[in-house]
Amino acid sequence: MTAIEIFDHLPDGRAVRAIRLRGPRLAATILTLGATVQDLRLDGVAHPLVLGYPAIAPYLGPGRYVGALVGRFANRIAGARFTLDGREYPLDRNEFGRQMLHGGSDGIHQHLWQVTDLAADRVTMVLDLPDGHMGFPGNVVIRVTISVADAALSFEMQAQSDAATPFNLAHHGYFALDAGGDIRDQHLQIAADHYLPIDGNLIPTGQIAPVAGTDFDFRKTRRIGSTGYDHNFCLSSARQPLRPVARLVGQDGVAMLVETTECGIQVYDGRHFSGVAGLTGVEYGPYAGIALETQGWPDAPNQPAFPDCILRPGQDWRSQTRYVFSAPPA
Repeated sequence: MTAIEIFDHLPDGRAVRAIRLRGPRLAATILTLGATVQDLRLDGVAHPLVLGYPAIAPYLGPGRYVGALVGRFANRIAGARFTLDGREYPLDRNEFGRQMLHGGSDGIHQHLWQVTDLAADRVTMVLDLPDGHMGFPGNVVIRVTISVADAALSFEMQAQSDAATPFNLAHHGYFALDAGGDIRDQHLQIAADHYLPIDGNLIPTGQIAPVAGTDFDFRKTRRIGSTGYDHNFCLSSARQPLRPVARLVGQDGVAMLVETTECGIQVYDGRHFSGVAGLTGVEYGPYAGIALETQGWPDAPNQPAFPDCILRPGQDWRSQTRYVFSAPPA
C-alpha cells in the first residue's frame, strides 16, 4: 500500500487522500479532509483505537468532526458573535441557529489540507483561511504536523494571522480503547481542580467551579459513568510547556496518556452516536468513543475572566498535544 492514495471523493468531485503513517508501535491513516485521523492501530491490539469511517459520506453528515482538527475557534462561541478592539463581529450560527460551534459550518474540518511534507511516520499539512471566513477577521495560515513516533499520536500546530482574531484549535478524535463499543466502564483521570459549568445551550455560564465533591472530580482515576459530559476541565490559566494532563484506561488494560501545552481539555462522552457503521462494520451506538479535546476554554472571546484567546499579527501561535498509548502485557 502506498503512503498516500485516494480515499474517496467529495460530492463536487475533489479527491480526499489517505496518508498511511507507520511508527515503531503505532500505525495511523490521516485524511486530507480536515486533517482527520481516520484510523489508529497499536501493535498487539486487534481493534482500532479511534472511531472512524470507511468512506467519506459520514464525515459530511452525522460523523462530522470525528477525528478532525476543528477551528478556527474550537468549541462554542455564545450568540455567534464577539467584540474585539471595539468592533463587534457576527459569526456563522451553525448550532441551534444561535451560536457557533467549531468554527462554523465551513470550519477547518470541512477543508482539504495541502500536504507539504511526508515521511514514513509523519505528515505536515497547511491550510489558508481568508479574512472574513465564517465572520472572523484576519487571513490565517495554519500548519500541523501529525506523527506516530514513540507509541504517541502527536500534533504540533502553528498559525499566524495578519489581523487580531480569536484562535483555538483542537483535535476532535473519539478514542475507544476497548472493542466493546461503550466507554462508560473505562477509567479516566484528569489533572484539573476546576471545570466550567454550562447552561442549556452548552455555553459556559462564566463560573469557574471546583470539581471537589462533584461528578467532575477526576483527580483520582475512576469510572467515567453516565453523568453526561460535554464540559471543559480547567488545566491552567494559560498555555504551558508540554505536560501530562489526563489518562484513560480501558477494561482490557490498554491505556492512553494525554500530554498537552493547552490550558483546557473538553471531555465529551459521545452519547449522540447512533446507527452509522464504522471501521469494523459495526454501527456506533451511544458512548462508542470519548473525545478528549485539548484546547483553549470555550466562549473565551466573550468571557474576560477566561484565558486570552486572541492571536495578533506578528505572533506565532503554537500548540502541541500527544496521545501516548500502551498495551497490557501479553
